[in-house]
Amino acid sequence: MAVGILTIFFSSTLCLFLLWKLTKLIDKVWWSPRRIQRLLSSQGVKGLSYSFPHGNTKVISAMRSQSMGYPMGISHDMFPRIQPHVYLWTKMYGRNFINWHGPEAQLFVTEPDLIKEILNNKEDAYPKMEMQGYAKKLLGDAMITNEGEKWAKIRKLANHTFHANSLKGMIPEMSTSVEIMLERWRDYEGNEIDVHKEFGALTTEVISRTAFGSSFSDGKHIFEMVAKLTAITVRNIYRTRLPGLSQIIRTEDETQAEKLKEGIKNSILDLVGKRDQKVKNGEAEDYGSDYLGQLVKICHDSDANKRITVAQMVDEIRALYGAGHLTTTNLLSWTVFLLAVDTDWQDKARKEVFQHFGQENPSSDGIARLKSMNMIINESLRLYPPVLTVTRAVKKEVKLGSLTLPPNLSIFISILALHHDPQIWGKDVHLFKPERFSEGVAKATNNNAAAFIPFGMGPRTCVGLNFTTNESKIALSMILKRYKFSLSPNNVHHPADIFILTPKNGVKVILQKL
Repeated sequence: MAVGILTIFFSSTLCLFLLWKLTKLIDKVWWSPRRIQRLLSSQGVKGLSYSFPHGNTKVISAMRSQSMGYPMGISHDMFPRIQPHVYLWTKMYGRNFINWHGPEAQLFVTEPDLIKEILNNKEDAYPKMEMQGYAKKLLGDAMITNEGEKWAKIRKLANHTFHANSLKGMIPEMSTSVEIMLERWRDYEGNEIDVHKEFGALTTEVISRTAFGSSFSDGKHIFEMVAKLTAITVRNIYRTRLPGLSQIIRTEDETQAEKLKEGIKNSILDLVGKRDQKVKNGEAEDYGSDYLGQLVKICHDSDANKRITVAQMVDEIRALYGAGHLTTTNLLSWTVFLLAVDTDWQDKARKEVFQHFGQENPSSDGIARLKSMNMIINESLRLYPPVLTVTRAVKKEVKLGSLTLPPNLSIFISILALHHDPQIWGKDVHLFKPERFSEGVAKATNNNAAAFIPFGMGPRTCVGLNFTTNESKIALSMILKRYKFSLSPNNVHHPADIFILTPKNGVKVILQKL
């Protein structure tokens, strides 16, 4: 009898538990989305209706496949091609609209005033979105995704590593890496070269030398694994699965991503272990002044309040291997593409470089005085921003402008929409006109701080901003002093969203030695 009572008790408990889980699931995938949609609709925020179970992801995937499926002519009109859903739905529903990634509500915001309020985040109302799925495996709990104390510890360290004085010390290493690249280019003089491929090798070499105190070959396998994990993340970005399903049935991509994540982690720990061993063996007095050394040092800090975990250290290194060079690679590629098309601006930049450096390599003071180069880079970042979207979360009910936003809402800010907005930049918005920035960014944007945000804004502005722009100016200066270049007849203009805005078929130019 006692056994029977226990059986009934456990059966009832199990039924109640399953009923509770089912109720939570139904609320997550049905009732909650409909509550949020009604609330935002009542405030004038429209969008496609929520569709179980995928939301609007299938519609977006189809639009993107169609818009980015083929190359295009020489044009800089990127917005409808790269983010067709944002382009179309802002026209249909207004500058702010709601979208559904499965049951996840996403508020797309393209109004500069609201974007400024979100990114300044004065009351900590808009934290970073918590990464999930493949993005979590790729980026982990690194500075670019962290909040609070975790973020503050690493940001302070990164600010020190990439401070102006530290960057000055990196210039010789950057210049040496560019020299190595230009030596390879001797074989292509008078012929075609894919500069995008070349810049990929250059920027990985630079990040290896400056941040990890090694050559590209030492960390090549890590870069390769990160690249594979990035590719898996990109192809799954608009695929949704029911909550919890991935824990029961794993796809081939999920299995592969997990293996890559572990492989990257083990390789990074080997890299860190070598630094540890050198200190233990007395071969080095400390862990080094580069970013890797500083991370290892803070991981071993005797003060628990300053210390970071081994897992966080691994995530920071992985994120830098992944994102640390891609921005510069694509900035350089698109800038050379633009200058190959507009040779007048190429000549202006070259004249300025010779004026400041003559036959010498770039110096820190000279880099700061490259006005034309700065205008060209800003216009390149405007037309072809490497990072296309900034995301934030709403954890509790908050007031944004005249809107009342509910919790469990994600905010998406399209950088591309801002940079290609004719209301901000004028009717010639799609033309390459560096002179827009002749009197600075504030004048170019009519003092609208949120109109030009290639590196974000507010307290979470990208810490690598000066690193990327310095490296780009050094590389471009050294190239311009040695070569003229024009677009190859074989170049295929195929901009695509591959984690960042990438020339899918490379950038092919013809080199002419000066």
